[in-house]
Amino acid sequence: MSARDHIENFSRFIQASPSSYHAAAEVASQLEAAGFTRLDESKPWDRARGGQFIVRDGAVMAWLVPDTVDDSTGFRIVGSHTDSPTFTLKPNATWTAAGWQQAGVEVYGGPLLNSWLDRELGLAGRLTTVDGEVHLVRTGPVLRIPQLAIHLDRGQNEGLKLDRQQHMQPLFAVSEPGLDIEELLCEQVGIDRSDMAFHDVVAYCVQPPAIFGANEQFFASGRMDNLSSVHASLEALKQVELGSDIAVLAAFDHEEVGSASTTGAAGPILEDVLRRIAAGHGITGDRWHAMIARSSCISADAGHAVHPNYVGNHDPHNQPLLNSGPLLKINANQRYATDAVGAALWARACQASEVPSQPFVSNNAIPCGSTIGPITATRLGITTVDVGIPLLSMHSAREMCGVDDPWYLSRALEAYWSGV
Repeated sequence: MSARDHIENFSRFIQASPSSYHAAAEVASQLEAAGFTRLDESKPWDRARGGQFIVRDGAVMAWLVPDTVDDSTGFRIVGSHTDSPTFTLKPNATWTAAGWQQAGVEVYGGPLLNSWLDRELGLAGRLTTVDGEVHLVRTGPVLRIPQLAIHLDRGQNEGLKLDRQQHMQPLFAVSEPGLDIEELLCEQVGIDRSDMAFHDVVAYCVQPPAIFGANEQFFASGRMDNLSSVHASLEALKQVELGSDIAVLAAFDHEEVGSASTTGAAGPILEDVLRRIAAGHGITGDRWHAMIARSSCISADAGHAVHPNYVGNHDPHNQPLLNSGPLLKINANQRYATDAVGAALWARACQASEVPSQPFVSNNAIPCGSTIGPITATRLGITTVDVGIPLLSMHSAREMCGVDDPWYLSRALEAYWSGV
């Protein structure tokens, strides 16, 4: 697969994944098409053979087992996350203000609020009925958060200040007070409004991804943080020639809000899966701890490219560019888990796959964010290295990357899983 083929495939994946639940369903669909077997967490598992996976809400855990599992086998884990900064639909979501019908939303994570203004938005996620049935739902363009005209506030270009409650509520109709946004969602999946128990629904930008630039070097889309890593790891897992270790894809949910959930990296989902895989091969007790000591994790989450209009916000000597390879993310205060041992592991993968890599470290005056890497290292005690493709406009409704970098990342992950 070429870089261009990969980015076009990635574009289709993004469009199929407007919410974490849709992303998990799309990963599951592609794994099943590749011959992986879906397991039920609530039932005993047979001995793990070949490719298997589970889906828990908006998270997916998948693994590929070599023919022989013994006391030399470890886990090779690639972690990512399916969620992105956005807005979630509140209960009793419909209200009328000055004749307009609006949808009440709550800010999810840390979006660049202004980037969501003046865009056509859809709603996507899941509805549950009282009997416990789950329905995936997705609308077309139904919402918009209009910006105030410059004529009504001449100071906006000197410093736009957006109140999360007052200014970020989208509209969906005018002069139709009987129209209810939650009823619209129910109609979309063919259930009665009275049967709906609740919803986990988010807003998404309906504008499709695009390749652009003078030489078509760039790619723009929503949700690249962090579907770029989910997709890269999925493609790598489908294509890998497995080494002697068990390859594990761990696509968590709720990273953008701290990972503390049943499907987040701070919860037990990954360790539970690893223990059950190991136990299926008779590896428990002290042998389990030895297996973990032989294991490692690449935490793959997007990072920052140097911004030409804000060079002073970056480290003066480490300034990553688009299309120059994925980032090795480094932070002395353990906001990233990378250390010298993990960096060597990543270097071997890049060398074997002939993929360039770039170091990323923050400007000392501007603290960086964090990701699932330190959480995974803390929970499991294994060597963990943080990497990811460089982006501009991270946490925007429409982020930007280089066409080559997602492909580079997938190739390096494939090499890691092959046992280099």
